[in-house]
Amino acid sequence: MKLLITSINTLNEWVGRVTAWLVLLMVLVIVYDVMMRRFFSIGSVQLQELQWHLFALTFLLGAAYTFKYDEHVRVDIFYQSRWVSDVGRAWINLLGNVFLLIPFCILIIYTSYPFVSASFFQMETSPDPGGLPYRFLLKSAIPLCFILLLLQSISNIATSILVITGYNSHPKYHGCCGLDVKPIEVDKG
Repeated sequence: MKLLITSINTLNEWVGRVTAWLVLLMVLVIVYDVMMRRFFSIGSVQLQELQWHLFALTFLLGAAYTFKYDEHVRVDIFYQSRWVSDVGRAWINLLGNVFLLIPFCILIIYTSYPFVSASFFQMETSPDPGGLPYRFLLKSAIPLCFILLLLQSISNIATSILVITGYNSHPKYHGCCGLDVKPIEVDKG
């Protein structure tokens, strides 16, 4: 099970680090576009759309990475309270992933398939004159995002099970899913 956790976490770590570079690229494109508009009165539909595409990719591809580090938006009264133990948090993570996140990911993957396949079939491009071609590639990031989130959810479930059963003693897994877990001490006497 730890191999599964490590594999999924490594994949999402890699995707997240690559996605972080998209932020820098997006900032450079925005600065260039603003400078060209402000000082030379030259605007570009392609640059404007490139900014939107990079923004979309940043959030879509960075979602699983953010979830991996438990940095996503969470409105939870009980989860961070001092009365909930790490095992309690593991149960909250397990139930939330099984009953909320996984069904939602499956729903989005399933319902986005016709949307994305129609876009690929039509070789969809920007409807704006001078816009970017290959919009169908951008739309394929929607199911990809939720596939990565689904995989991270599976990793979080496996980690939660290890925490609940007391087998999570490897320091590499401490801090995953927001859990800072210490090995369970067994009284040998």
